[in-house]
Amino acid sequence: MNKRFWLIIWMLLSVLTLFLGERTANAQGTTPTALLLTADGPLTPSMLEYLKRGVHAAEMRGDELLIFQLNTPGGEVMLMNRIVQVMRGSRIPIVVYIAPRGAMAASAGTLITLAGHASAMAPETTIGAAAPVGSQGEDLGETLEAKIKNDLKASVRALTERRSPEAIALAERTIEKAEAVSAKEALAVGLVDFIANTIPDLLQQLDGFTVITIEGERTLHTANAVVTPLNPSLIEQLLGMLTNPNIVFLLLTIGVQAILIEISSPGGWVAGFIGVVCLALATYGMGVLSVNWFGLIFLITAFVLFTLDIKAPTHGALTTAGVISLIVGALVLFNSPGTPQFQRVSVPLVVGVSLVTTGLFIGILTFALRARKAPIRTGQESLVGRVGIARSEIGAHGSVQLGGELWSAEMEEGEAPLPKGTRVKVVEIVGLRLIVRKV
Repeated sequence: MNKRFWLIIWMLLSVLTLFLGERTANAQGTTPTALLLTADGPLTPSMLEYLKRGVHAAEMRGDELLIFQLNTPGGEVMLMNRIVQVMRGSRIPIVVYIAPRGAMAASAGTLITLAGHASAMAPETTIGAAAPVGSQGEDLGETLEAKIKNDLKASVRALTERRSPEAIALAERTIEKAEAVSAKEALAVGLVDFIANTIPDLLQQLDGFTVITIEGERTLHTANAVVTPLNPSLIEQLLGMLTNPNIVFLLLTIGVQAILIEISSPGGWVAGFIGVVCLALATYGMGVLSVNWFGLIFLITAFVLFTLDIKAPTHGALTTAGVISLIVGALVLFNSPGTPQFQRVSVPLVVGVSLVTTGLFIGILTFALRARKAPIRTGQESLVGRVGIARSEIGAHGSVQLGGELWSAEMEEGEAPLPKGTRVKVVEIVGLRLIVRKV
């Protein structure tokens, strides 16, 4: 009886454990999840790949939504269109959140925000100023400008068709008149859906909100959503860094110097390898940035002048010209009129790198000049000027001990013969015979 009692108790406990475990699993299975992507800086190809990877991951995980936290001064129109296409093609709702405080969704960032299935802004953020400019940041011609503006306005009308007429009008003014507004102003006309202080605040406001994806209407359940950040991969971070004009300038400078060193002293491979890698990375960055390729002519000219001053020293004249050419080339390449401020290279950096490069080449030039003027220290020519001891009488024939060696010697023309033991100085070498005179 006792055994039976404990067997029944054990079975009841087992059933209870299974029941509670199943309820816990069900509760965990219904907990909504969200994926958080953070994009900070101008639009780049790596940002596009980051977003693609995030959308794919959110769809595979079955997330309730994807939060795309954005802070951008804008970027190239074609790249913006590709980002918009990825967002609008997502089966998972994408919420664009302009954050943190002080962030912006300027220029192309405006249309990316409108492309979200929902949008929000942190306090003290801005959106707008989406008027198009050329690839070099310059104003467009009248006809081309009208065409691009009309295309962009058609896009924003399509993206804001469910919003109020005031929101649509404001969206068009951001393109036509480069108008920008604050978070409160954008919310007042319905250009965005929420103002949220934090991600948890955003999730609370999104709970019960209805969005429309390619699969139809969907009501969000985000009150207790668990947010998982998705960080950019190492490659995405590296490619993002290569759109920084300061880094591109440094890579370009190092690459050209390394290539010139390899050309000047062939036979090694380290300098050449470093130069090729740096130039390849710099070329990628310049392909993304708005650069004036004419500046490359000045940069190449600068390093050619540096090299020439080492090969045929002009006491710094070519080096000075090279410094001027290097500074002008960098500024023309990255800081041409009309280039967006966020794509401009730092002028102090350009001057500093130019001065360091100048110091490097002046140091090389100094060593080169010293080497040319230094006495020869190897071979027979190095014996001229040295002093030895006569080991026999020296006239037309004789011998001299020089260092640890015994040499055949004869007196310099016009000099009298010298007795053994006399100190003599080498004035010339003829074949294997030393021509000497008395010290």
